[in-house]
Amino acid sequence: MAAFARLLEHLLWPACKKQEAEEEEEGRRSHHGPRSLLDAPRCVQRPHGGAAASCGLRFGASAVQGWRAHMEDAHCAWLELPGLPPGWAFFAVLDGHGGARAALFGARHLPGHVLEALGPAPGEPEGVRGALRRAFLSADARLRALWPRGEPGGTTAVALLVSPRFLYLAHCGDSRAMLSRAGAVAFSTEDHRPLRPRERERIHNAGGTIRRRRLEGSLAVSRALGDFAYKEAPGRPPELQLVSAEPEVTALARQAEDEFLLLASDGVWDAMSGAALAGLVASRLRLGLAPELLCAQLLDTCLCKGSLDNMTCILVCFPGAPRPCEEAIKKELALDTALGHRVAALCSSAQEPPSLNTVFWTLASEDIPDLPPGGGLHCKAAVIAEVYSQLYQASGHERQVRTSCS
Repeated sequence: MAAFARLLEHLLWPACKKQEAEEEEEGRRSHHGPRSLLDAPRCVQRPHGGAAASCGLRFGASAVQGWRAHMEDAHCAWLELPGLPPGWAFFAVLDGHGGARAALFGARHLPGHVLEALGPAPGEPEGVRGALRRAFLSADARLRALWPRGEPGGTTAVALLVSPRFLYLAHCGDSRAMLSRAGAVAFSTEDHRPLRPRERERIHNAGGTIRRRRLEGSLAVSRALGDFAYKEAPGRPPELQLVSAEPEVTALARQAEDEFLLLASDGVWDAMSGAALAGLVASRLRLGLAPELLCAQLLDTCLCKGSLDNMTCILVCFPGAPRPCEEAIKKELALDTALGHRVAALCSSAQEPPSLNTVFWTLASEDIPDLPPGGGLHCKAAVIAEVYSQLYQASGHERQVRTSCS
């Protein structure tokens, strides 16, 4: 992991400094507030997961702080919901801005608000859709009662409620969900940005302005929990304020071809498209990778592809998810072996130990067959870094390696 972090530092540090300089020059503020990046990424993850055999659900989740100075994401996963029959489950990813307080509140308390709104016998699908809307709004009202007066900050949220018959997706902001069905992206949520026509109309009707594609020139999203400074328009209900906590809710009838659903904060989507993520996830499932380890590998890939944000993802696998494939496993082992041999060849052919950065970009310029779809060589960065580290530790060049990487 130390070698992987070192690789990321040297691959992406110039991009980090460029982004900081651009934002300072333009005086921009994202919905996270001032961006403050670290000198090196924090790559530690604690992946976890679980399964509900009665309904065939499996999930994995992981999160990484990355280059950001503070971790502001949070998430929750409930494979069983008290008071409801087997087959009901709830998952959510929350991406805080201006601090982690709102995201942590949502992860801890949003499930309870959902359960309260659902009641013991929720009517599907319209009754459940209405319950999810009420749950988000009641959670926001509760958060307002607890929020320190005048303190800024809020959180986006995307949630999946699973029933035996439907998949319900509720989101506000730019955390996103994507469903893979029969080998293709069947559905993806649409971010709530100030320039979306419905969002723009609500903002203008509430007396707000949009400058530089941001609400009041500052906030990049138009729906969120918290952000109470933007919820003070007199005489308007909560769902018609400048920033609304009302989620957009979609009900999808479940099908046997449903494979998996990915929930993730915007740092993931900044690095990879939905189609690329779907391809990468499917290919890793064919290797028999557990959902939680798959999530960790996905976040490593996004780090290597240039994401500078906190990242969190939850992968929910349905009975129709891709199964382990012996041929795919053999190809992956052959790829890892070939990469290891190529790293060794590059290092042995050089008079001086090449830097890890040089090794990676040399490999990136070559035509390497059977790289993971969607992730490419970036998905194998940790493998390359580990081989490189082991090679020089074994040959006693660790001091030279550190020097050549600096």
